[in-house]
Amino acid sequence: MSLYAAVDLGASSGRVAVGHIQKGVIVVREVHRFSHEAQTLSDGSIRWEWEKIVHEVIYGLNKSLELGPIKSLGIDSWAVDYGLLDSTGKLAEIPFTYRDGRTDGLMTQISQDVGREYIYSKTGIQFIFFNTAYQLFAAKGTSAFRKAKTFLMLPDLLNYILCGKKSSEVTNSSSTQLLNARSQEWDFELIKRIGLPKAMFPKIHKPKAVIGRVRGHGPIDGIKVIAVGSHDTASAVAGTPLNPNGRSAYISSGTWSLIGLELEEPVTTEKALVYNITNEVGVGGRIRFLKNVTGMWLLEESIRYWRGKGLEFTAAELAAGAAKCDSNQIIDTDDLMFAKPGPMPETIARFCEETGQSVPESPFEFARCIFDSLALAYSRALKDLIDASGREIDEINIVGGGSANELLNQLTADATGKIVYSGPVEATVLGNLIIQMEADGQIDSLQAGREMISNSANRKKYIPQEGTDWEGLWNGILN
Repeated sequence: MSLYAAVDLGASSGRVAVGHIQKGVIVVREVHRFSHEAQTLSDGSIRWEWEKIVHEVIYGLNKSLELGPIKSLGIDSWAVDYGLLDSTGKLAEIPFTYRDGRTDGLMTQISQDVGREYIYSKTGIQFIFFNTAYQLFAAKGTSAFRKAKTFLMLPDLLNYILCGKKSSEVTNSSSTQLLNARSQEWDFELIKRIGLPKAMFPKIHKPKAVIGRVRGHGPIDGIKVIAVGSHDTASAVAGTPLNPNGRSAYISSGTWSLIGLELEEPVTTEKALVYNITNEVGVGGRIRFLKNVTGMWLLEESIRYWRGKGLEFTAAELAAGAAKCDSNQIIDTDDLMFAKPGPMPETIARFCEETGQSVPESPFEFARCIFDSLALAYSRALKDLIDASGREIDEINIVGGGSANELLNQLTADATGKIVYSGPVEATVLGNLIIQMEADGQIDSLQAGREMISNSANRKKYIPQEGTDWEGLWNGILN
C-alpha cells in the first residue's frame, strides 16, 4: 500500500494528512493538526509564526511515519505571502502576513504608475491590496530586501527547508500579479517596470514535478517532495468533482471564499478587468477564473471577538442559531473595513448604521447577516464570471470547511438560483493527494482522480428555494 502525505496550511491552522487508495476510493487520515496566528510585533508589523509553522509541519511528517513508509509529500498553503533568502540561504526576516498595513495605498500608486490595463493584460490577476507585487514593492529599501537574493512563496520556502531546492510552483506564483497569464512564466518586463530585481525570481516548476528528497531532518529524510497545486485553492479545485461538461462553478469556502470557473485559456478582456476577475493558473495548465470574496474570516473574527467577551460559540452553533433568524441585514463583504483584524461585530454594526439598516442584536443575528451577505456576494460574483466568460452554468460545487455549513449552502442555492452540491470538506487535501498519486502513476489523469474523489465523498444536493428578495436587500445598502 502506497502512502502519501499532504501538508495543507491555512491562514489560521495547518494539518498533515496521509492518504492511500483502497478499493477504488481515497482513504484519508489526519495525523496532525495545529493552529497558528498572525503576530503583531513591537514595530507594528503583522507577521506569521513561521518557526512554529515549520516545527509543526516537520512534527506532523514524522508522525505520519507511524502509519508506514511515506512515498511522497506535497505542500500547499494560502497565496501571495513569501519569504526572502539571503546569500547564505537563510531567511532574511520573518514573513509578513498579507493583512499587514504596509501595502496600504500601493495598489493605486502602482496601477497609476505602471498602468492598470497594462498590468491586467499581462497577468490577468485581480487588483487586491495585498498582492505580492505590492508587498515586494513595499519591501524595497528595507535591510531585509537589500540582503535578499531569492524570493520564494511560502510552500516553496517549505520545500527549500525540507530538501534545499529553490524554485517556484506555478499556481501560487500566478497569485503574485507578476506571472504572465499566457506563458505561465515570470513577466520580467512587468517586474522591471515595478522596479524589482530579476535575479531574485527562481525558475518556475509545475504540479507533478519532483522537487527533491527530504534531507537533514532525521527520520523523514529520503521522502520524495512532489509539487502539487501549492496554492491551496489550486489543490482544492483539483479536488473538486466538477462535471466534465464544463457547466460547473466552484466555491472553495474557507477564510476566503473563492468562487470561479475552470477554463482552458485566460480571459483578460476589458469586461473581466472591470469585474476585477482573476486568472490564476490551475493544475494541468488550466485557468482558475475566479473572484475572491471575504469568507469565513467574518465569522472567525466574530467568534474571536465574542470569546474575548466571555461568550464561546462554534461555527456550527452559530449556523444553527442563525437558521432561526430572519434575513434583515446585508453587508458589502468587499468593503475594506472588513479586511483587517478587529472587533468584527462592531464593524458590522457600524456598516449597518451607516447604510440605514437595523443593527443585529444577538450573535445569531450577526451570523445570519454574515451568511446572507456571503450568499449574495457569491451570487453577484457568479453573474460577473458568467458574463465575462460567456460560459453557462448549471450547478455550483462548494468545497472546503465552509461546505459543512448547510444553512450557507442552501442560502447560496437560493441567492444564485443554481443547484448546489456540497463537499468534499477535504477537497484541498484530496486534490493535493491525487496530484501526488498521478505523479506516481497510481492515477491516470486529473479527471480520473476527480471521479475517485466523487466516489469517496459524501456530497449533498441543495435545490434553490424562492422567498428572499436578494436584489432588494443589496439595493437597500446602496440607497
